[in-house]
Amino acid sequence: MNVRKSTLGLLAGATLLFSAQTVSTDSERYFEIAKNLDIFATLFKEVNTYYVDEVTPAKMVKTGIDAMLKSLDPYTNYIPEDDIEDFRTMTTGQYGGIGAIVVKRGGKTVVQTAYEGYPAQKAGLLPGDEILSINGVSLDKKTNSDISKLLKGQANSTVKLMVTRYGQEQPAEINITRDKIQVDNVPYYGMLTNDIGYFQLSGFTVDAAREVRNAVTKLKEQGAKKIVFDLRDNPGGLLNESVNISNLFVDKGLDIVSTKGKVTEWNKTYKALDAPLDTQIPLAIITSNRSASASEIVTGVMQDYDRAVIIGERTFGKGLVQATRPLSYNSQLKVTTAKYYIPSGRCIQEIDYAHRADDGSLGKFPDSLRTAFKTQAGRVVYDGGGVAPDVEVKDPEIAEITRVLLQKNYLFDFATRYRAEHPTIAPAREFQLSDADYQKFVQFLQGKDINYSTHVEKALASLSKEAKDEKHYDDVKAELEAIRKKVSTNKSNDLVRFKPEIRELLEQEIVSRYYFQKGGIEASFDDDPNILAAVQVLNDQPRYASLLKPGGKSASAMKSSGTTSNKQ
Repeated sequence: MNVRKSTLGLLAGATLLFSAQTVSTDSERYFEIAKNLDIFATLFKEVNTYYVDEVTPAKMVKTGIDAMLKSLDPYTNYIPEDDIEDFRTMTTGQYGGIGAIVVKRGGKTVVQTAYEGYPAQKAGLLPGDEILSINGVSLDKKTNSDISKLLKGQANSTVKLMVTRYGQEQPAEINITRDKIQVDNVPYYGMLTNDIGYFQLSGFTVDAAREVRNAVTKLKEQGAKKIVFDLRDNPGGLLNESVNISNLFVDKGLDIVSTKGKVTEWNKTYKALDAPLDTQIPLAIITSNRSASASEIVTGVMQDYDRAVIIGERTFGKGLVQATRPLSYNSQLKVTTAKYYIPSGRCIQEIDYAHRADDGSLGKFPDSLRTAFKTQAGRVVYDGGGVAPDVEVKDPEIAEITRVLLQKNYLFDFATRYRAEHPTIAPAREFQLSDADYQKFVQFLQGKDINYSTHVEKALASLSKEAKDEKHYDDVKAELEAIRKKVSTNKSNDLVRFKPEIRELLEQEIVSRYYFQKGGIEASFDDDPNILAAVQVLNDQPRYASLLKPGGKSASAMKSSGTTSNKQ
């Protein structure tokens, strides 16, 4: 009995000591917070009073907040009241406006895209149109943000645009009645072959899962026996939508994703709560290195349950979850609250934000620290560094001349002219730019700035500098000059050498002027290496099955993010 009393006494003492330490730690933390807030307030007051130039309080405080949060990670952000509407648009995909993308370039305000079926397109606004004024307000000195605010507004309100168009001498007035704009999460679905359906998912805003369900259902009605699911460049969005989309393809009751953070009561395991849409149809998911967050959850779930073959590039590697917290004066904080873990138990976060070097730089989790996990069938997969594809396909690097043509909008501008001169074209999948039209494009470029440096020219410049630094330039000058001339000659023929690549992009741009976003997507089908690889895998059932079994030579089983077999 005495021993038991002594033990109980020690435990009680330890508990009291622990409680006292906890209270002390909390008190110290709260004191540190109060102390530093007081320093910040008094510092701001002194700067505001005595700084030589006028200080804008709101701007200065936001700069301080942004810098503070930037030291944590890129996803923890302060959202002031003025930006709340834009934030809601990002999460809901809804806004009041005209349904167009308008950008400022070269001092002009140009319509980049007019979405099919929305007010701008219905009113006759075309890509390439230059907007001079909105409701009488000149756009000469307006920013992209200013222009966006002028175009947005309540549904059923009218906005008046003064527009100039290629081929028309005088500006024209276009009146557009704003509407409720819903940005589609699934911008396209259609058939690639008689039995292979395809759909793109570009975001995870509200109702993304409903849109995916609808797309897959429609594709099956059109005869799809296999599905290509394109998640390339999808930046993610709402966590619950990724859970619901995963649920469409895996059995009810299975774990989808778990979140773990500092606030333990917020930790949660999300399960498939509904009956699935289809757990048997063969799936090929295409990813890129810009597929992130919610798109990585869906990709990871499909891989961990051996439900789909992943094709393309290793995903971005964002294994973090954010939540929004209300602040005073109608502002909000978007804060990283947890890491997420997919069914195999792995977290695919690549960058280690918790540990910075002395210079503030960040590092990635090295291959040596990656841990092996297993899928439901026993395939080996790894944490960290995103979700690796089962079949790696690298998009070919575009030529430097092609990059310049895109950056300077020469393809866009030529497509604007082509649309004005050709009332109709062949269907999107059949349209081909003739050699004569390509030659017109070459002529269109005459006199335009298409200067660029090739990789070889950059290497030659670097080599020349090193040779001069080491006093060897005179010895190799003749050889370097000979190489320069050869490169210059080859470069002058780049419009011919890279004609197939340039023509393909021109065709996509032109087709989008007649058949909008869907037409541009369809025009890429015959030349997209990822889609071609996906079709090839789905049409080879033995290979598809082997890739989903242990030892099936899947690229995802390789630890390194840089090397893999199965290249297409």
